[in-house]
Amino acid sequence: MLYDYIIIGAGSAGCVLANRLSENPATKVLLIEAGGPDSKMEINIPGAYSKLNHTEVDWAFWTEPSEAIDNRKLFIPRGKVLGGCSATNAMAYVRGNKKDYDDWAALGNEGWDYASVLPYFKKSENNQNFNDEFHGKDGPMYVSHAASPSNVATAFVEACAEQGIQSNPAYNGAEQLGACLLQFTIKNNQRHSTAAAFLKPILKRKNLMVLTHTYVKRILLESGAAVGVEVKNKNGQTEIYNCNKEVIVSAGTIQSPQILMLSGIGDANELSKHGIFAVKHLPGVGKNLQDHVWSGASTLASVPTGNDLLKPTKMIMAGLQHLLFKTGPLSNSPLEANAFLKIEEDGSLGEGQPNIQFHFVPLTIKPDYSTDIYNVNTYPTYSGFSIMSIVLHPKSRGQVKLKSSNPSEPPSIQLNPLSDLDDRAMLVKGLKKAIEVLHSPAFEAYKEGEMLLPKAPVSDQIINEHINKSLETLYHPVGTCKMGNDAQSVVNHELKVHGVANLRVIDASIMPTIVSGNTNAAAIMIAEKGADMIIG
Repeated sequence: MLYDYIIIGAGSAGCVLANRLSENPATKVLLIEAGGPDSKMEINIPGAYSKLNHTEVDWAFWTEPSEAIDNRKLFIPRGKVLGGCSATNAMAYVRGNKKDYDDWAALGNEGWDYASVLPYFKKSENNQNFNDEFHGKDGPMYVSHAASPSNVATAFVEACAEQGIQSNPAYNGAEQLGACLLQFTIKNNQRHSTAAAFLKPILKRKNLMVLTHTYVKRILLESGAAVGVEVKNKNGQTEIYNCNKEVIVSAGTIQSPQILMLSGIGDANELSKHGIFAVKHLPGVGKNLQDHVWSGASTLASVPTGNDLLKPTKMIMAGLQHLLFKTGPLSNSPLEANAFLKIEEDGSLGEGQPNIQFHFVPLTIKPDYSTDIYNVNTYPTYSGFSIMSIVLHPKSRGQVKLKSSNPSEPPSIQLNPLSDLDDRAMLVKGLKKAIEVLHSPAFEAYKEGEMLLPKAPVSDQIINEHINKSLETLYHPVGTCKMGNDAQSVVNHELKVHGVANLRVIDASIMPTIVSGNTNAAAIMIAEKGADMIIG
């Protein structure tokens, strides 16, 4: 069968594209996903999201060793399932800052300024808490506050105010700076991924075909144009699918550049090392990798928190409560509250585009660094809470490279976190401010014992040693197929791959610079705008 559009990847962007492009019954759409259906029970339980790491719905990538953090490798979970990372992440709905998008436009990307992208954020959104010019009410994706946030989450917002970070519930509205309870892609206390919101309601459309457990080996190119894909199906057999309009790569920041390179689109010198002929020399493919990195400060608590829930009996009871009644502590994401702040050179708080984000979590970790944050079995069961300090605009850059011409082999991910010393200096400032918040009077009723990680008195040396042992990514990789017109750009402002006809990349990899906050909402917006450009 000949399709009009072939979409590679049924993740956060791919599900949106499949919905919008198949609205016209005369348009035939093929959506290809390497993972399987989103039938795993833990996907729908917000509080069980960490149970998805290292499972069949996770690509479970690792970076190469990073010299700046004692040669540690960092884990990068990626959704391998319908819905992609929207089916496996912490569900935070954060758009970023107005300046993020105005900066994209200033780099030569016409139509990507904030005023132009706001309608596409609103188009997706069905917001349960806000109804104003900044929020959507008619979209398919539910966005709401947690049904029952903990007392310590509310105390975090109060503690921030005591340190000069004012409360701002509508952080996706007129102003981003401030502290807030997060909003989530949760509907009726269950995860609302793009698969649930955009794909499942349209699966009966006769003009839409969805293939799961199907790996794309390469994009088929003829006379400088994309004409189809070669795949390995669930039985291990090779198949060819052709299209007469466009191939759309939505495989994410790690695998979109991998697929392009396997297809002969990338740096010719690099491709030749793996015996791949460069159909189009695009040296920027895989470059410009950016991610948010973080380190946290923790304290013990005198009240039950998420750690207490990890006790086997309580976990069983909470699981039954959610399965039977869709209520209880597992109805919440582990990320409960948030703050955006602009830290100036002297450590004071300023105005404008934030450079640090706090995530507040009602969990603590062991002071000997033996807790693997991606394995709940390694968490302590005594109560505590933590503030994650996140560098929002890292200057450090990495890249994604091929290890071989084998499509089944994961690519090499060279993140290079903190390779720019300004990023480390910013993280130190963020941690110092987080420690101040943890020492605020609002937390006095909840704290118990000495603060952990880092311990007081806090010197820069102690903080830097802590960073080297504890730093992780927030798994927000972007930028490896960046949008622009310079020598390192991969797509233009219409998301068309430079020099290759009928081929676009539509996912978070097109971001020229990373946004001020969690990236899933922006990825969905990119798909909404991309679909509109395709439909015309």
